[in-house]
Amino acid sequence: MDAKWEEKLSCAKECPRCKKALDSREARILSVYDDEAICLDCKRKEEEQPNYAEVSKNMVGQCLADVELMQGDPGGYCFHHFYPYTCKK
Repeated sequence: MDAKWEEKLSCAKECPRCKKALDSREARILSVYDDEAICLDCKRKEEEQPNYAEVSKNMVGQCLADVELMQGDPGGYCFHHFYPYTCKK
């Protein structure tokens, strides 16, 4: 995890999956598959995948272990995979 994750992901201007433009007030959420900031429509599609429950469980456990070793959980990085957020600029 890059120390500047929030800057890079929180203000993403486009969903990498569907290419939908995202303005600063629009909610984003991190994918449990690849940690990209995606729109909520794409998150709903992600949740429909047959392996979503297993992947999300494994991701959060690994994420918490990784960020705790590096620097605690800065700004709730791991939880942004499950709770939408907006750009803070």
